[in-house]
Amino acid sequence: MADDPRKLRILVAKPGLDGHDRGAKVVARALADAGHEVVYTGLHQTPEMIAAAAVQEAVDAVGLSIMSGAHMTLFPAVIEALAARGAGDVTVFGGGIVPQDDLRELAQMGVARIFTPGTSTNEIVAWVESYLRPKVA
Repeated sequence: MADDPRKLRILVAKPGLDGHDRGAKVVARALADAGHEVVYTGLHQTPEMIAAAAVQEAVDAVGLSIMSGAHMTLFPAVIEALAARGAGDVTVFGGGIVPQDDLRELAQMGVARIFTPGTSTNEIVAWVESYLRPKVA
C-alpha cells in the first residue's frame, strides 16, 4: 500500500480574536485539494478548544493562522494545551503576520514552520508532504 499513503489529518484553526480568516480558508482548501483530510475550526478559538478538537479528530498536525500579532502567546499556548491533553507529538505549524525576528524563538518553542504572507499554497502543500508525511509513515 506504499503507493497509496493514508490521508494526513490536519486541523486548521484561527486562535484568539483575529477575524481575518481568508488565508486560513485558502490553506485549508489547498490541503484538502491535495488529498488531505482537513478540519477547519472557524474563528475565535481558544488554545484549549483547538487542542480538544485536535485530540477528538486525531489529527497529525495543527495549522494556526495568526494575523493579530499575538503569535508569541498563542503558539505556545496551543502547544501547551496539546501536551496537557497527551497530544504533544502533534506537529504545530502556522502562518500569518510574524516578524522575522520571532521565527527562531517560535521554532525553539516547538513550532515546526511558519509561512509568511506571499507563500504559495504549493509551497505549503509540498512542506506538508516532505516534513509531515515521513513523521507519520
